[in-house]
Amino acid sequence: MNEDVLLIHGPRPPAAPRAPLVLDSPHSGHRMPDDFDAVATVRELRDGEDCFIDELYLPAAERGIPLLAAQFPRTYLDPNRHADDIDPELLAAPWPGPVNASGKGAIGKALVWRTLDKNRPIYDRRLTVAEVQRRIQRCHRPYHAALAGLLDAAHARFGKVYHINCHSMGHETSVLIEGVDGQPRPDFVLGDRDGTTCEPAFTAFVRDHLAGLGYDVRVNDPFKGVELVRAYSNPAAGRHSLQLEINKRLYMSTTEIAKVDDFVRVQSQLMAMLDALAVRFGSAA
Repeated sequence: MNEDVLLIHGPRPPAAPRAPLVLDSPHSGHRMPDDFDAVATVRELRDGEDCFIDELYLPAAERGIPLLAAQFPRTYLDPNRHADDIDPELLAAPWPGPVNASGKGAIGKALVWRTLDKNRPIYDRRLTVAEVQRRIQRCHRPYHAALAGLLDAAHARFGKVYHINCHSMGHETSVLIEGVDGQPRPDFVLGDRDGTTCEPAFTAFVRDHLAGLGYDVRVNDPFKGVELVRAYSNPAAGRHSLQLEINKRLYMSTTEIAKVDDFVRVQSQLMAMLDALAVRFGSAA
């Protein structure tokens, strides 16, 4: 495993997971690859980051719950996109393979980002096809292979697996990035793609647990879940995926990349939630 690309915390094959839970953090990486060649500054490139999300969930590894974390930045390549989600405006030549466009290319945020918020350019040129292909080979494929391996190991042991796709969101919406309504965001947003990616009881348990702590929790509003919950979910086969977005203002500064004192409290609450999930959903199928 190339630790410049991804890290797996906690048990992993051939070690046995202790509960049918798997976590992944695809957007918390900030190791800038040597071939990034961006004109945006490192600080600007980190605007797209789910800052500290990997650290927030790290104690899960001590509980026998694996956590996969991307080390590369989301602005370099977004593993929460299909490998064919190509933005033609980014490329110097036509893409030679199939294109499975999500629509994010219109705002410069497909598989490889072209712009930051407020349409700020990341590059002063178009990328070559070979550059994008190398990024897919180096980052996208290993990340998806690692996640699939963790999910398969838990499913083989328990006959089911519950995947939590871990994200953060800004305290206010950004029309340019997300295309939502510009209103303040809640504390948590759960996304199960309108009930299609995990059993309703799992979504309801997470919602009720967090709401019981006094948080404002919404389901599929405004985020329903993207590629990583879509690609690895099959509830009928015991494969459940839930996207969990936490508002950054709960654990970090809204003006700089820094944790606040409440980080430890929120982390403890999330670990208590995972403990409760392991009890409620941990028995073999």
